[in-house]
Amino acid sequence: MKTFAKAAAIRALRTVAQTGAAVIGTSALIRDVDWAAVVSASLLAGILSLLTSVATGLPEAERHA
Repeated sequence: MKTFAKAAAIRALRTVAQTGAAVIGTSALIRDVDWAAVVSASLLAGILSLLTSVATGLPEAERHA
């Protein structure tokens, strides 16, 4: 279970970072970034990543079990 939790957390954090970068990238200038949208979309993506990991499992966690 510890391996699964660690793998799921790593995957979720990567998803959060990727989503944040994508949302920031849609702005022409850094001062135009809607930071509330960045945080909201990133957190939602992280939660969805965790739920997906629980629902479908993680191959990397199963290899080390």
